[in-house]
Amino acid sequence: MITTENNKPLDSIALELEKIQNALSSTVNAKVYDDKKTKLAAVLVIIYGPEPSILMTERSKTMDCHAGEISFPGGRWQHDDTDLLSTALRETREEIGVDVSREQIIGQLKPVTTLNSGFTIAPFITLQEKVPLIIPNSEIESVLKIPLIPLLKTMDGDKDPAHQSIQEMFTFKFQNYLIWGASARMLNQITMMLSSNGLL
Repeated sequence: MITTENNKPLDSIALELEKIQNALSSTVNAKVYDDKKTKLAAVLVIIYGPEPSILMTERSKTMDCHAGEISFPGGRWQHDDTDLLSTALRETREEIGVDVSREQIIGQLKPVTTLNSGFTIAPFITLQEKVPLIIPNSEIESVLKIPLIPLLKTMDGDKDPAHQSIQEMFTFKFQNYLIWGASARMLNQITMMLSSNGLL
């Protein structure tokens, strides 16, 4: 029997990845919609195997917006982007040097709105066989490679009064990093989708 370094059979890993892909797959609608109330942005949720991890970024503390926060690679929609998926792919390439094709997108999450900066963010999902080569730019302080299932199991309510709003607020933890706000609401969606498929 062929196993990984953690003695997990390769066929069981393949099955696990297939289940995760099935749970997170959905129709992709990347159309630009502008309600004039919020600014548009898009991010890429990169999950990679063989034992699923997720890529997140620590934003540079010198950034004007969301400085020092943990987020997914992505950014603001620009008028020369053909749609929101183009935004997510372009920004991911610019921020961390990872080139993902449209054909590698398996689905998307529901849009999430930031509370303080007024963005509506479209999150798209890709599943990769291995961690891609990462070359971060000056906007990124560090890139976090986080085991997916252990991360999702840290979900808690956000108890910081400064973060409270009419929206549901969550936190996730990885080492000394706290993930909250829009990124945590995206992770909550993933948590619910995996849980409903018996994967958590």
